[in-house]
Amino acid sequence: MKHRAIHLVALTVVFAMILAACSSNDSVDTTTTAAAEETTTTVAAVEETTTAAAVEETTTTAAEDVGDMDVACDEPVKVGVITDQTGALAIYGAHIMRSFPHGMEYATGAPGENDVYTLGDCQIDVIYKDDQSDPEATATLARELIEADDVDVIVGSVSPGATIRIQELALANDVIHIAAPASANYLTGATFNPNSFRTSRNNYQDAASLCEYLQPVYETFVQIAPDYSFGYGNAQAFRDACTVEGGEFVAEDIFAPLDTTDFTPYMEEILDSGADSWIVTWAGGGFIPMMQAATDLGVVDEMALATSFVDNQVMPTFFANLVGTTSGILYHYTLPNNEINDWLVAKTQEVDGTFPDLFDADGMNAAIMIVEALKATGGDASADVLRSAMEGMSFQGPKGQIDIRAEDHVAMQDMYIVTLTNLDDPEFKFFELVTTNRPDVPCLLEGDYANRCGSLPVGSLGG
Repeated sequence: MKHRAIHLVALTVVFAMILAACSSNDSVDTTTTAAAEETTTTVAAVEETTTAAAVEETTTTAAEDVGDMDVACDEPVKVGVITDQTGALAIYGAHIMRSFPHGMEYATGAPGENDVYTLGDCQIDVIYKDDQSDPEATATLARELIEADDVDVIVGSVSPGATIRIQELALANDVIHIAAPASANYLTGATFNPNSFRTSRNNYQDAASLCEYLQPVYETFVQIAPDYSFGYGNAQAFRDACTVEGGEFVAEDIFAPLDTTDFTPYMEEILDSGADSWIVTWAGGGFIPMMQAATDLGVVDEMALATSFVDNQVMPTFFANLVGTTSGILYHYTLPNNEINDWLVAKTQEVDGTFPDLFDADGMNAAIMIVEALKATGGDASADVLRSAMEGMSFQGPKGQIDIRAEDHVAMQDMYIVTLTNLDDPEFKFFELVTTNRPDVPCLLEGDYANRCGSLPVGSLGG
């Protein structure tokens, strides 16, 4: 029986959230932000017969691909999934709770029975834990998964601050960790370790994707962000990415306290800058009074807004007055054109009675990544062997090809620029695709790991 000693590593915890896992810190912070307000939307009725047929056909194809592969293990491979099921970010944990098992079914070619899947002659057991986005709970659950359940891989979590706890314990106890859907830059930067990977994008990819679109359309920029490390990190990424593309920031970055309710003076600064476009990075519910002030003062009429679109539930609240806006989004089920995404859409309709949302691709990709790595290792789930298989690996998922960069484990992936066309479609068909891009991002490794960056630009796109 496998056995590992438990080592609790002391941590300074970051607990910052931007509309859930969209947060980014480049330094440790203890600020906690409010969860995004959940809105009610209507889901169209599922056409069960057609959907079931589509899922069955694609699952059969996946099963044929698994075939008689040479994968065997003497004892089950165990995977722990830590996410928020009942806490402030449960709306986003729900994306992982449905998409990860869908991903396991797709990758292994058959539905799991009691969260047990078969890959060749290898059994894969999946164990789910609810951390409520509480870093202390995350650490406790990760220790339980390692000590009591003897897991080989841990996936999670939603909150970047909670995800750090998994990272540290995975390294100390020699298991593999995959971050999904937390997107903070530091997870593959300042807090990187060789056992930790990600299928989620980092926030630098958001900035690079959006700036690639913005600069040819707009020449000058100004930006506002919250006055703490999350805001500083994202502001630096956007300033770097848009400047590299040829844009110019015509004013100093504006940082407002996180608890701001009256944005009038900040909107006056933005308006006075005369920029073509204003870039917004924000966390929590302050986005609504910010947009109200921007509307009242005419900012939305004078310059283009640049801020990434979010999930289907929050969109009608945060972007109610911004139909017609063009911006970026990391995933929406209507955008990719490939068989795996089609399968995920059909499966989510059939089983969950809804449509995939912002982070469903991250959860499915984490499952596919694990299965593809086990195929490559022949079922060997030891950390050294899995790490070697995962570094530099490429696989297909609902967003198309995912490339795990060997140097820093960033998941290189497609990002999308879309125009918001409406907010009342019952099937959440809110967007029209403008373009798909695949941004390069700098290596953000620090300290002892900085030499892993090799020939990649370090710290910024200009190196």
